[in-house]
Amino acid sequence: MKQENFSIIKRLKSFNHAGRGLWIFLKTTHNAWLHILFFALAISLGIFFDITHVEWLVLVFVGGFVLVAEAFNTAIEIDINLTSPDHHPYAKDTKDVAAGAVLISAITALVIGVIIFGNYILAFFDKLSVF
Repeated sequence: MKQENFSIIKRLKSFNHAGRGLWIFLKTTHNAWLHILFFALAISLGIFFDITHVEWLVLVFVGGFVLVAEAFNTAIEIDINLTSPDHHPYAKDTKDVAAGAVLISAITALVIGVIIFGNYILAFFDKLSVF
């Protein structure tokens, strides 16, 4: 196999392809917008509660984790729709497993969100109480 030389033009084209893929993902995946909304809410809570650097790292990681899982799910669905346009049980299974991966990532993010924000929220409401 011949090794190609480094090319800035080819690197720029690969960024263009990635940007196009991101645009397709955002344009066609309605669930992505829900994930982005919840991610924005988590970021807002992080700013409001002034969370630690480590908590920010975990928050950003799990938010990205969910979006990456959704992007892979979308890519798998696009491929299955192309390669198996007629109903096939394996095609359905493939799509369902990919959707299940998104659910796993979202539940993981939710649990981590509760771990990060739980004490902050309890302390906030404790300060509000007059008793």
